[in-house]
Amino acid sequence: MKVIIADQINEKGIKELEDVADVVVNTSITQEELIKEIKDFDAIIVRSRTKVTRAVIEAAEKLKIIARAGVGVDNVDMAAATEKGIMVVNAPESTSITVAEHTMGLIMALIRKISIADKSVKEGRWEKSKFMGIELNGKTLGIIGLGRIGTQVSIRAKAFGMEILVYDPYVTEEAGAEIGVRVVDLEYLLKNSDVMTIHVPLTPETKHLISKKEFEMMKENAFIVNCARGGIINEDDLYEALKNNIIGGAGLDVFETEPPKDSPLLTLDNIVVTPHIAASTKEAQRDAAIIVANEVKKVFMGEAPKNVLNMPVLDPETFHAIKPYLKLSEKLANFLIQAAKGNITEVNITYCGELADFPRVDVISRTILKETLNSILTEPVNMINAPTIAKNRGIVITESKRSEAEGYKSLIKIEIKSDEGELSIEGNATREPRIVRIDKYWVNVKPEGTMVIARYKDIPGSIGTIGTKLGEHGINIAKMQVGRQAPSEEAVMVLTVDQKVPVDVIDEIRALEHVYDAVYVQL
Repeated sequence: MKVIIADQINEKGIKELEDVADVVVNTSITQEELIKEIKDFDAIIVRSRTKVTRAVIEAAEKLKIIARAGVGVDNVDMAAATEKGIMVVNAPESTSITVAEHTMGLIMALIRKISIADKSVKEGRWEKSKFMGIELNGKTLGIIGLGRIGTQVSIRAKAFGMEILVYDPYVTEEAGAEIGVRVVDLEYLLKNSDVMTIHVPLTPETKHLISKKEFEMMKENAFIVNCARGGIINEDDLYEALKNNIIGGAGLDVFETEPPKDSPLLTLDNIVVTPHIAASTKEAQRDAAIIVANEVKKVFMGEAPKNVLNMPVLDPETFHAIKPYLKLSEKLANFLIQAAKGNITEVNITYCGELADFPRVDVISRTILKETLNSILTEPVNMINAPTIAKNRGIVITESKRSEAEGYKSLIKIEIKSDEGELSIEGNATREPRIVRIDKYWVNVKPEGTMVIARYKDIPGSIGTIGTKLGEHGINIAKMQVGRQAPSEEAVMVLTVDQKVPVDVIDEIRALEHVYDAVYVQL
């Protein structure tokens, strides 16, 4: 076996591979050279410099695995790798401790006023009384998002003598109790925490999760830290909260715009900022190299790697058979997770018609779980670990098969159950991915673009009022599909629109007479 290491990684990762493979290190290789030489290699390891493009992948004749010694894989053409049956792996766990430690560092800098005290002394002042701090011992830490990093933060905070509150819709009270934290709702966490730290992904649901209303719920001397993603905190509202002493202070490693040029936050003394370096340590880079080296070794030894980001390797015949339904399942899961409400408790998948006899439909199920969980969790979920993560989160997964497909050759049905109700969707991929049913209503919708889904009473004027409301906000309707069972009863309407739909517009549609509910989906 032969491996090319195209970017600089820690020497320990290279040594791990030398026992099982012929290792070539070329950290200055160009795209043109890589395209020419990749045909000779079974594996490639990169960081961020080297781009593993479609052209590189198509030139590969023996490539089995692409390994990214880090977390993000923006420099790898995932679609091209999947099409060719090449696994893509990364090292998500490599930064968990590093980011957790940086989080604690920002917390300490805030509560002990280390940054402004340092500046004061260097400027020739000795202002001891000005920098009175507080202890962490006996205080309450609120963790928003209990993935790998949030869990590591909780371990370190407990060592400081802190009580831990957690808000994570996908962690049960029982699971929290097992690691010594108390799972609560967001409002309780905000009102009762002395320090808060954020460890969730940036999604439409978490965009500006912490804004004016949330700051006003916090204690007057509370601190908030964000080492996750910029945009989760509304920076304009944070500035007002800090400037007017509504909260005690903030620590940011991430910003909505990076670098945060001309941000008014940088003029304040009660904020500590760093340039998105929470994951930047020598140890994290060492661990990333070792992790991906071991992933490559597993593949060479015929074992399953842990951190696969795309589908497992399939034989060409099987891949050709299920490929249309992999794309469909991604679309259905993304639609459903955006349209569903509440905390997910069950995911039920049914394969209907000819699809029930397809080989390896488990790959489709894992794709559905991966897409569903990646939308709500910070930790990367892949087709290998999706069932385990779902189980650990208390989500029940069922898979069934049915010979009847109700007029179609094949259908996939996905049903999500939550603490706020149920929602199901069915799709077909005979020619192209189509949504054919939402709950009990038959439709025929191409799952792409921006969509508004409304439930309403099917009486004259209902459709017009919804369209008028969108028009009032300059939102143009491109396509419309209506599903109903009987006149004058409940119906569902799917509108494909040309513009993004703000949350307040959706709220206005929900408030219309004869409209029962409305949601916004972006595919």
